[in-house]
Amino acid sequence: MRIFALSDIHLDYEENRNWLADLSDTTYQADMLILAGDISDSLELVEWCFVTLKRKFLKVFFVPGNHELWVIRNKGMNSLEKFDTLLQLARDNSISMDAYHHGNLSIVPFFGWYDYSFGFPNEELLQSWVDFNACRWPGGMNASGITNYFLQFNREATTVSNDVVISFSHFLPRIDIMPAQIPQRFRYIYPVLGSSLLDQQIRAIRSNRHIHLYGHSHVNRRVIIDNIEYMNNAFGYPSEGSITRKQLVCIYSV
Repeated sequence: MRIFALSDIHLDYEENRNWLADLSDTTYQADMLILAGDISDSLELVEWCFVTLKRKFLKVFFVPGNHELWVIRNKGMNSLEKFDTLLQLARDNSISMDAYHHGNLSIVPFFGWYDYSFGFPNEELLQSWVDFNACRWPGGMNASGITNYFLQFNREATTVSNDVVISFSHFLPRIDIMPAQIPQRFRYIYPVLGSSLLDQQIRAIRSNRHIHLYGHSHVNRRVIIDNIEYMNNAFGYPSEGSITRKQLVCIYSV
């Protein structure tokens, strides 16, 4: 059994949908896939993705990204209500958002958001970041409140102990996993990449080998920091071939 990683497949693009549909229906029948968010803000495309992947893999794990919580196409629904809808949609299609244990291996999802622990947004980011207009939060929740709301779902995950643990989140748990060569002109988006509180939760896990898969940045990366192997395998937008692999990556085998 192999464990494959993928994130940020953005199925609003026909090219990405075609790639997913063309994955073999037989090659991965004994394998598992971790999908670390950003399928689409369309519930119809999310469901199509779930149905398609479930047919191809033995088991599929998922956490939502920021795009899934956009409510532009979901009038009358706020982003937390859409999150609940996604949870039910995953259950209905046998897609796992729960911790999974197989012998000495555990696969553990972590939910999250961003809380500006990587920096505060400047005017350019406030004007351009789609989440600020496409998400709608009840009761005037701010970034810190949103992050803490999702982190509360991770309490059980922090108690996991096993020989090998693969944890995964959509959002980045620390900013220093971004490559040093990222040009300064692109770093204005760092405040909306994740939260250092997420890394605190991830580091509560006890294991001999810990791999953490993340998405969101669209910069494929594999780096070990303080005994945790952080990895991103984003599919990305069609134009991002220079920073993404555009393929499944096996991160572990049993």
